Amino acid sequence: MKSNESGADRATRVVVGIIALIVAFVVLDAMDGAILGIIVAVVGGIMVLTGAVGFCPAYRLVGLSTCKKECCGNSCGCSKE
Repeated sequence: MKSNESGADRATRVVVGIIALIVAFVVLDAMDGAILGIIVAVVGGIMVLTGAVGFCPAYRLVGLSTCKKECCGNSCGCSKE
């Protein structure tokens, strides 16, 4: 799996994913079986996971990449080609 997310994209995903997880469990009662809470928790978990690994399957499906081709491989999290 080649990285298709820039460093900023990855950081944003992790932060927004953590916020979504907090909202899902604290505000929307995901642990009590609230459907909206469960949906928000799943989306938040996916965001944290994709941000952590640097690969987004949805980006791959539509041919998107926020990772710069000329990247050094360190500053944005891209892998060298």
